[in-house]
Amino acid sequence: MATNKDAFRDYLQLEKKYSSHTVTAYCNDITSFESFNTIHFDQENLEQVNYSQIRTWIVSLVDNDISNASVNRKMASLKAFYRFLLKTKQIEASPLLKHKALKTPKLLQIPFSEKEVADVLGVMQGAIGFEEIRNKLIIDLLYTTGMRRAELISLKIANVDLSGSAIKVLGKRNKERILPVLPIIKEQFTLYLGGREGLLSIVDHDYLFLTKKGLKLNDSFVYRLINSYFSTVSEKVKKSPHILRHTFATHLLNNGADLNSVKELLGHSSLASTQIYTHSSLSELKSVYKEAHPRGQK
Repeated sequence: MATNKDAFRDYLQLEKKYSSHTVTAYCNDITSFESFNTIHFDQENLEQVNYSQIRTWIVSLVDNDISNASVNRKMASLKAFYRFLLKTKQIEASPLLKHKALKTPKLLQIPFSEKEVADVLGVMQGAIGFEEIRNKLIIDLLYTTGMRRAELISLKIANVDLSGSAIKVLGKRNKERILPVLPIIKEQFTLYLGGREGLLSIVDHDYLFLTKKGLKLNDSFVYRLINSYFSTVSEKVKKSPHILRHTFATHLLNNGADLNSVKELLGHSSLASTQIYTHSSLSELKSVYKEAHPRGQK
C-alpha cells in the first residue's frame, strides 16, 4: 500500500512536474522531519503533527548551525507536503498555516563585467583539442543564451538546430523554450561536434555535452569549469554558472533590452523573477542618468 510520502513524490513528479533534484530534496526533508518526530515525540504519523513539534525541529536545526536559508527551504518542503495532504483531504488544516519564514540576509549577486567575460573568452580563443573546444562552447553558450546549468547538461543533439540558428531548451516544470544561437556560436558548434564524433567511446549518445570518456556532464563538472576559468580574471566571491546566467541578463538590460524579452529568454514565469536583475543594472542606469539629465551635467 502506497504511503502519503509515496503519493506526494508522484504528485511532485507527475502533476507538478518538478525536476528529479527538487523532488529528491523535498522528499529528503520530509523524511528528516519524520525521523525527528519519531525520535523526539514518538509519533510517526505526520498527518497528526502540530506546529509546536515543527517549531521544535526548527530550533534543533538552528542549534545545529543550519542556516536560516536552509531551514526555510525545509519549511517550504513541509508546506508543499501539507498542501498536498489538504488537497487530497488527508487533513483539514495545515500545521504551518501561521508559520513565518526566518529572516535571511539578502545576498547581492554580483555579475561578471563585460571585460571579465571578454578576458576569459579571449584566453580561450583558438582553443584546440576536444576538451578546450567543449569548455569554450559551454561558457559562450551559457553567456549568450542565459540557460540554466541543468538545462545545458540536459541538452540533446536533437535539441540543436544549427540551420535554424536555434536551440530547444527544457526548463523547469518541463516548460520548453527556443533560444537563438549567434553565428559565432554556430562555428564553435561545428568544431565541437567534429571532436565529439572522434571520441573513442560515446556512452550517453543522445546528450550534446560529454566528457572525454563519452559520459553526460554533471552539476559539479560544470560548476568547476566556470569557477576555474573565471578565477583567473575575477576576484568576485561567487563564480558559478548561475552568476554567468545573471551576467547574461544584466548585460542585456544594460545594453537596452526590455524586461519582457529578458524574461522570455530566461524562461521565467513572471516578471517578478526577472526584476531582481534590474538591481544589477542600477549602476549603469545611474551613469546614463547623470550624463543625460541637465542637473547631472557639470
